[in-house]
Amino acid sequence: MSIVQTVIRQGIVEGLPLAGYTLFKGIPYAKPPVDQLRFKAPRPPESWEGVRKAHAFAAKPAQHGHQPGSFFEREFYSNPDFLPPMSEDSLYLNIWTPAADVNAKLPVAFWIHGGAFLGGYGSELEFDGEAWCRRNVILVTINYRVNAFGFLAHPWLSAENEQGISGNYGILDQIAALQWVHRNIAAFGGDPERITILGQSAGSMSVQTLVSTDLTGNLIKGAILQSAGGYDSGLNRDRTLAEAEKIGEKFVEICGAASLTELRAMPTEKLLDAVQSIVAEAFQGPGGVTALPFTPIIDNHLHKAGYNAIVEQGWHKDIAYMIGSTRHDISVDPDKLAAGDPGRLYRGCINWSLKNEALGRKPAYVYYFTRQLPGDNQGAFHSSELWYMFGTLDRSWRPWEPCDHRLSDRMLDYWSNFVKTGDPNGDRLPAWPPCRATEPHVQILDC
Repeated sequence: MSIVQTVIRQGIVEGLPLAGYTLFKGIPYAKPPVDQLRFKAPRPPESWEGVRKAHAFAAKPAQHGHQPGSFFEREFYSNPDFLPPMSEDSLYLNIWTPAADVNAKLPVAFWIHGGAFLGGYGSELEFDGEAWCRRNVILVTINYRVNAFGFLAHPWLSAENEQGISGNYGILDQIAALQWVHRNIAAFGGDPERITILGQSAGSMSVQTLVSTDLTGNLIKGAILQSAGGYDSGLNRDRTLAEAEKIGEKFVEICGAASLTELRAMPTEKLLDAVQSIVAEAFQGPGGVTALPFTPIIDNHLHKAGYNAIVEQGWHKDIAYMIGSTRHDISVDPDKLAAGDPGRLYRGCINWSLKNEALGRKPAYVYYFTRQLPGDNQGAFHSSELWYMFGTLDRSWRPWEPCDHRLSDRMLDYWSNFVKTGDPNGDRLPAWPPCRATEPHVQILDC
């Protein structure tokens, strides 16, 4: 039987015992970032008396949902059982553990959700840890602040900060969650020295951010980047603090706040309306989706240089990497794809591996997910691999075929093997060589 009650630094916590594993929902890893803590770095969580029942997922961070009837709304956000309420009090994480006792020392997968840094949450329909637990891996998913609540920079905020900076609160949330896991995961049977971080889309950009900063120290054993990040991939944006502050000034102007005190006192909904205005203007510009207005900032604290420059200098962590994209991923041009050009993101994944090899490090394991999902003509769209690598096909409306379940099992084996050893290969799996300059192998994932 897996651990049901355990003692962490904040107190005793109780999870939900399920078939061969326990699910701990909604454990706080930081104080609620509300009132005077809005637009500030996360603070350590409070302790509690007695037993805290971790039986319900927390609220999702403040955000606008997807348009009803839109593609992604139908794909991931139409099941009311997986649509939590919204609140600025959202800094919580979830843990799926199969460990029978605290001495199990199981490897840990630390998942960072995507959502363009504008939305998303750690308990979405497609995320689940049961299949990971069957492979003796602990899964952790987190919430972090998004949009303006997570990334607003403004001269007012910089002026009150000891380092003269602002923004990046969402990334600092991720780091606080990672530090919390390192301190507490042994209580759930996990090994704090074997934490692999992984994420998709904005979550992948977050992963690259975390492996590129000194603030995460030696907490990360390996990293998986899915559909964003890499080297010269065209998606990572090197935004300076000055640029971010200009966006912040426009945001405050739209809000109509005359002071920081007024801004912190404004209702959540009013700030979200201003976010909507900023996003609409950004997406209409020449940068399109690559001009996301709320993203990580180069502030000489979190990052000291741009993403490509960090790779060129070898300032990112020397750890095991897996990286990849999907056939019809974000920024892929259908006409160029038909002509044989898979796109800049695809090349950016290969470039990441070759850059690591050129630095004298281990090359990465690179994948290309090409399965055209059944049920419509969207193909291997951005985020399509999530159903497979979480083993949640049965939650989807799509008319899956037997080969989809086999592909899901294979991907779960690859992903969990990587978390265990830094190498996706294993018994009864097709061999997956690393991507080297002499043989730039890309593993095709398809039925």
